[in-house]
Amino acid sequence: MKKAMIYGAGISGIGVKKLLEEIKWETVLVDDKIGVSSTDAVAYLEEIDLFIKSPGIPYNDLIKKAEKKAIKIVNEIEVSYNYMKKTSKTKIIAITGTNGKTTTTSKIAGLLNAGGVRSIAAGNIGTPYSEAVLEEEKYEYIVLELSSYQLENLYEFKADIAMIINLAPDHLNRYKDADEYYDTKFNIGMNQNLKDRFIVNIDDKEIMKRLGRVDGEILKLSLEEDTDICVMDNNLYFKGEQVTSIDNFSLKGRHNLQNILFIVGVAKLVGIDNDIITKFLENTKSLEHRMEEFYIYENQNNSIKFINDSKGTNLESTIKAIGAFEEPILICGGCDKKLELTPLIEEIKKSVKEVYLIGELAPNLERELLAKNYPKEKIYNMETLEKVMIMLEKKLKGMENRKDLTVLLSPSTSSFDQFKSFEERGKIFKKMVLEKFEKNN
Repeated sequence: MKKAMIYGAGISGIGVKKLLEEIKWETVLVDDKIGVSSTDAVAYLEEIDLFIKSPGIPYNDLIKKAEKKAIKIVNEIEVSYNYMKKTSKTKIIAITGTNGKTTTTSKIAGLLNAGGVRSIAAGNIGTPYSEAVLEEEKYEYIVLELSSYQLENLYEFKADIAMIINLAPDHLNRYKDADEYYDTKFNIGMNQNLKDRFIVNIDDKEIMKRLGRVDGEILKLSLEEDTDICVMDNNLYFKGEQVTSIDNFSLKGRHNLQNILFIVGVAKLVGIDNDIITKFLENTKSLEHRMEEFYIYENQNNSIKFINDSKGTNLESTIKAIGAFEEPILICGGCDKKLELTPLIEEIKKSVKEVYLIGELAPNLERELLAKNYPKEKIYNMETLEKVMIMLEKKLKGMENRKDLTVLLSPSTSSFDQFKSFEERGKIFKKMVLEKFEKNN
């Protein structure tokens, strides 16, 4: 019996464990909390045929020792794909990018299902790929959101339709520079040939620099130019065919329009009717934690809108979120990804009414804001979200005759210094807002 070591007991680790046991592999689950410790796991390496690394785990001593013993290191995506290709005709749509992955993935799956094409959203979006392939007979398409971490340690994986929505610096605490991060993203198109499709955002200069790495058939997409998938005169076109007007889309903002071009491009490739596409795009709702307007506090003096953008986990996403509102009050901070903060600092200086800082990144943000002459009295380094909400409750309820304020949680970074996930951070923010403002409204 073959034996695999699974390093990490998160949802992908547990999912791939179930998958391997389905095909009669023996598994060793390594996790310092609920499995074999990473120290004790070294003793098992002599009998291991395959090492499966969970995406969030860094390349530490255990992984280096496995590499020295020439044990093949893969991830849950690779194992699941190899299982699926032997047993199924289900097709893969794979999505990556710095921003917009989750919205694009979920809405592609939703639109395909609306058009009668049985699909599931999986991968980084929540449902592990390994769980989806165990029920693959239910689906014609598996729509995979893949982070850069999930695009490491791949060998045979191949998507029928692949896309990179956009590229901006991120995860520089993991990669040596932005170029390594961007290059990793391009693994989304590995092993493709001209029978496969790769949708290219030609407005993104970093994507265009790497176009030579694409072996699939290229479909070009743009918000600026007349190309395969584009917008002209308030209409969305696919290969010269007018698909729908953009006037009544329920997802607002330029960033969402870019996502919609990818969504429509895939729908047309799969064969969804224009009427179904239009109806879906006019009625679909935004996702939780993504520019989510969840509460408006109103009294005789004030109207305060609260926005949960906890999914804003990089600088570019927060810059776009700030730009969507007029002088928002910003709550920002979290893990320090070692990124160049200047673009965010400039946007805060230009557009933000006040900024409340949390997490390990807060001291750096405060220092750089002061260096750029952002007023000291508008900076509140509160360390935790709880302290921010105590201060905001006191300040906002005491304001007189201030209409149309916006409080925006858009952290610009990941949450792991203080929370389990961006979802937990967003849910806690919403809970605190409702406890402090709704009860007395």
